[in-house]
Amino acid sequence: MAVNITKLGAHIGAQIDGITLGGELDADTVAVVNEALLEHKVIFFRDQHHLDNEGQLAFARLLGTPTIAHPTVTSRGHQVLPIDSRYDKANSWHTDVTFVDRIPKASLLRAVTLPEYGGTTVWANTETAYDQLPAPLRALAENLWAVHTNRYDYAAEHPSDIDDEVPETTRDYRAEFESSYYETEHPVVRIHPETGRRVLVLGHFVKKFVGLGSAESRDLFDLLQARVTRLENTVRWNWRLGDLAVWDNRATQHYAVSDYDDQYRRLNRVTLSGDIPVDVFGQQSRSIHGDASHYSPVVTPVPVYSAAS
Repeated sequence: MAVNITKLGAHIGAQIDGITLGGELDADTVAVVNEALLEHKVIFFRDQHHLDNEGQLAFARLLGTPTIAHPTVTSRGHQVLPIDSRYDKANSWHTDVTFVDRIPKASLLRAVTLPEYGGTTVWANTETAYDQLPAPLRALAENLWAVHTNRYDYAAEHPSDIDDEVPETTRDYRAEFESSYYETEHPVVRIHPETGRRVLVLGHFVKKFVGLGSAESRDLFDLLQARVTRLENTVRWNWRLGDLAVWDNRATQHYAVSDYDDQYRRLNRVTLSGDIPVDVFGQQSRSIHGDASHYSPVVTPVPVYSAAS
């Protein structure tokens, strides 16, 4: 069967058919997948029922270097992290693990157990969000740096949560998530290491902007974040068993929609190591607290763009 790539929206998302995923793919097919990832930001594969954790990891290794499962959540697996609704539903906009200096390249998420309804995931394109900024906002964003931390305000993100009503499993998960403290300063606009394009770095791990107070930071964050999550800039995926999604974590945010009541939902995630972001002036992100070297090596890819572009 020939490889077929079907675009799902004007700005983000494509479904790829005709590939049986695993660790035995040839270099040309892997190149097609990586090129589609860079172009469409998130790509989806249906009917990969043969995949288990080892097969998912083997395919991931063709695209990059897997990290350990998580910098702080280490009790649930070594390289495969269960996204398990019993512990946390991650229903807020974020880019994975931006609280460390080495933002992951990509993630691969495989459906394991799905609810009868709901449980979709939405992705947004942070490259298009930057491109569509008016010139004054671009200039402002390019000069902004943000503090990212893994101890973010759950109450602000989930105001309906009443502490006494949060399940003990969720409280335990959050305690493990915050068990080691990380704080990193990232540019709000970074240069994508493979495409050379400018992308926004925001999401719910942002604590404040460097040099601004909390109120100013919140107002400015809301202004820029709203540009990322405009509906025209997103794609929403209805999961089926056998599905695998791969997204460019350097150029997207995502949101797991919590609309499936108390049904059980589990997807398994493998994450690929990335590089340290660089801003438009050539300055690298700065680690303020915490050492993420145990989580991931720094892997700087070969750019696909020329120096003149």
